[in-house]
Amino acid sequence: MTFPFQFNLFGDAVNLHIIFETLAFFIGVRLYYHLKKGIADPISDINRLWIMLGAMIGALIGSRVIAMLETPSEIWQQTWLTFYQNKTVAGGFLGGLFGVEAMKKIIGVKTASGDIYVIPIIVAVFIGRIGCFSMGVTEATYGVETHFIFGMDLGDGKLRHPVALYEMAYMVLLFVLFRKIKHKTMLNGDRFKLFMVLYFLYRFLVEFIKPYHPLFLGMSSIHWSALFLFAYYYKFILRLIRYA
Repeated sequence: MTFPFQFNLFGDAVNLHIIFETLAFFIGVRLYYHLKKGIADPISDINRLWIMLGAMIGALIGSRVIAMLETPSEIWQQTWLTFYQNKTVAGGFLGGLFGVEAMKKIIGVKTASGDIYVIPIIVAVFIGRIGCFSMGVTEATYGVETHFIFGMDLGDGKLRHPVALYEMAYMVLLFVLFRKIKHKTMLNGDRFKLFMVLYFLYRFLVEFIKPYHPLFLGMSSIHWSALFLFAYYYKFILRLIRYA
């Protein structure tokens, strides 16, 4: 197995990552519209479009800012090109969350809007991580060296944790969980909050088996992003623990 996975297009080598990144977005959007059919949505179509715009703008900014903070020693060497090219899903989720909340305040929507996006997000992340795995060590989604049974040579001759594969497996578990609780009575918005908490819990833990750069107190920007998310949703987490 040779990393990164590539194919020839008109004589040029093209990484498969770009294919899966595009597929993740396309399939995620199509799945959202499929699930939306037949649902009495309390939010109008035009407001949904505004909310999605807020999410995309927030995700665009958040994914780049958190990615920049992943390598603190290189912050002042960043160019606009490197700033734009580097991105992280966790930062995208955080930025998207606050982009949505800001847009909802602007358009006057007070209804929780995230539940319908949970399954499309899970599917999109799974597909996107196939592309990340295909890049091996040429993209920062690989783990530290290990003698664990799942250790793989991701292109540098060393056995490493295949973190992208771990996340794909985790997305499968989340998909099963959310399908299982599909008809469970929950407050509007709680499914999205549950997804965010569970995803950032995974990212907080898996960061310890990645070659990260500490930002503050020995923890990376991903660790701090997760802690910030937990603090933001602390009322939900306490309620979840109380009724578990």
